[in-house]
Amino acid sequence: MAVSPRVFPPRKRWPSTGSSISPKFADLNLVKSLLSLSQEISALKPIQCLLIQKSLSTINKSKLLAIVFEELLRNPVSTSFSPSILLCFEEMYIVFQRIKTLMEDCCSGSKMWLLMRIQPLANSFHELTLELSTLLDIFPVNELDLSQDVEELFVLVRKHCFQSKPSVDPRDDSLRRDVLALLHQIKKEIVPYHLKLKQILDNLGLRDQSSCREEIECLQDEIQNQIDEKSKLDIASLIGLLRYAKCVLFGSSTTQLEPDHRRRNSLSEISVPADFRCPISLELMRDPVVVASGQTYDRESINQWIESGHNTCPKTGQTLAHTNLIPNRALRNLIAMWCRQQRVPFETVGSNEKVSGVKATKAAFEATKMTVYFLVNKLSVSPSMEAANAVTYELRALAKTDSDSRACIAEAGAIPILVRCLGSGVGSEHPNLQVNAVTTILNLSILEANKTRIMETDGALNGVIDVLRYGATWEAKGNAAATIFSLSGVHTYRKRLGRKTRVIKGLMDLAKDGPTNSKRDALVTILNLAGDRETVGRLVEGGVMETVIGVINVLPEEAVTILEALVKRGGLVAIAEAYNSIKKLGVILREGSDTARESAAASLVTICRKGGLEVVAELAAVPSIERIIWEVMGTGTMRARRKAAVLLRILRRWSAGLDTNDVVDSSVMSVGTLTTMLPA
Repeated sequence: MAVSPRVFPPRKRWPSTGSSISPKFADLNLVKSLLSLSQEISALKPIQCLLIQKSLSTINKSKLLAIVFEELLRNPVSTSFSPSILLCFEEMYIVFQRIKTLMEDCCSGSKMWLLMRIQPLANSFHELTLELSTLLDIFPVNELDLSQDVEELFVLVRKHCFQSKPSVDPRDDSLRRDVLALLHQIKKEIVPYHLKLKQILDNLGLRDQSSCREEIECLQDEIQNQIDEKSKLDIASLIGLLRYAKCVLFGSSTTQLEPDHRRRNSLSEISVPADFRCPISLELMRDPVVVASGQTYDRESINQWIESGHNTCPKTGQTLAHTNLIPNRALRNLIAMWCRQQRVPFETVGSNEKVSGVKATKAAFEATKMTVYFLVNKLSVSPSMEAANAVTYELRALAKTDSDSRACIAEAGAIPILVRCLGSGVGSEHPNLQVNAVTTILNLSILEANKTRIMETDGALNGVIDVLRYGATWEAKGNAAATIFSLSGVHTYRKRLGRKTRVIKGLMDLAKDGPTNSKRDALVTILNLAGDRETVGRLVEGGVMETVIGVINVLPEEAVTILEALVKRGGLVAIAEAYNSIKKLGVILREGSDTARESAAASLVTICRKGGLEVVAELAAVPSIERIIWEVMGTGTMRARRKAAVLLRILRRWSAGLDTNDVVDSSVMSVGTLTTMLPA
């Protein structure tokens, strides 16, 4: 069952609970609350650019009423108010709360979306003013001992409220019509008149790259706040228009990007919850599915596993009764919620549909095409490396937004142009250009169709490999490794990449010498390549076992997962080289995360079974190893418990002088059977 939308992060500016519930204050405390609330509204600034008169009038009324409340607190008529006065105060409190929420909503949201909602918002201001007018009209002011001046202020506010009209400022309405006309032009594939576009943005206070970027972010937040499908589509069109305007009106910028949206973004700056990671790739799941054994995997990873000829569950080892994949929508919604909280872009791989359920409108798609062709044409004729870097940065930012942008950029012929920016000569003189170029290719590779385009473009793959080995910065090398990871998602490309010695050498060098993020990039790519048995042999021959053991203290989860794959598929050579990892795996069993302990237990079972008595003796020499195994059996994952049970059986048979190869598989022996062996 899908998770209810109510569990998702709340709308950024929902009205507070108190805006619809009458307060239960004592007489003077109620007046104090009204004074405080009116002063808060008075302190707000008028809405910028739009609804200026409405917001300014509301603020002025609040200021005048604040004077009335101050007078009441200075000269209370008695210790208590009449029931009619109290009822009016309570209703005023609710109206003030709603006014405050409306003002904050208009001030802190997107200006473009505010413009599109100008009529209903103007109506909201008018309705609240009428409600306040009704309350002031029935308010028994004669029961209060107000000074003449204050009473005149009260009457003045009541009069102004009564004269309120639901009209929209003609300037605001004209501006809204201009934006709709531009969207209509774009929908018909007509390039907007730039001067008109600039006038509209000027009127909205969007006069540079920075303000446009902030406005786009606000619109992206608004999509998440909407329930109505039409509103989401309208906002998507506005985002497309603004992206185009930002590029053609204000040129290109080289401001530092947020961490890239890559399929592997979770492995960089953000720690992903273990339950959200695919057990195969260790990456954030984009499309979680449940297999026959009840385990959940990312659809792409488990598809590759099954297509490789496996008929077992990777995590439990159980034979799959069928290969049907059932979408885990509940987990997908939870992942989407987490991504939204972390401000991590979340998009289903191979689909134009984002987690919000918004597909590109005709206007949004055409705006994206116009933006892309403008940038690609500008890049092809860039007069200098600095200019090329600025345009490449914009393509990099655009390529991380959605599938339509990635498709348009590749179709516009950007990949061959980007390849020219990957060379070592470019990297030595303009390292930022090299980083932006390889990262753009990385973002493009997220789209399945673009993987083929990249692999078939002359020099593209070699260029990425050169950056992996000789890139000017660690960021460039790490993103080159991420690109290889993305390309290796296609089984035939994985085999092709695994045959290239330069790829294996570059990944191992990065894993050895790079910073932590780059090490992780390299290790996860190695793990993906290790899905091919032929490549495992090359990895072992290339010394990957030594590399992985060397980083096991830094990145234990990734390292032990690779060890498990290598000893399982790498034959006796891999088992022999894994001998030096036994004591470190024992430490992981004791101190590692649940995922790391599971892989460590599975690796040790394989090593002990295939490595012989000497290997088991090495494991038995680990201090308190049996107690550690018992702890895993009691607190580990289900698979870790089964593997730990087999490991304990192996140690018991070794200590009794029996053949450890005769130990039954963990799927046959249950943990419950072994718990009967616990000492009293």
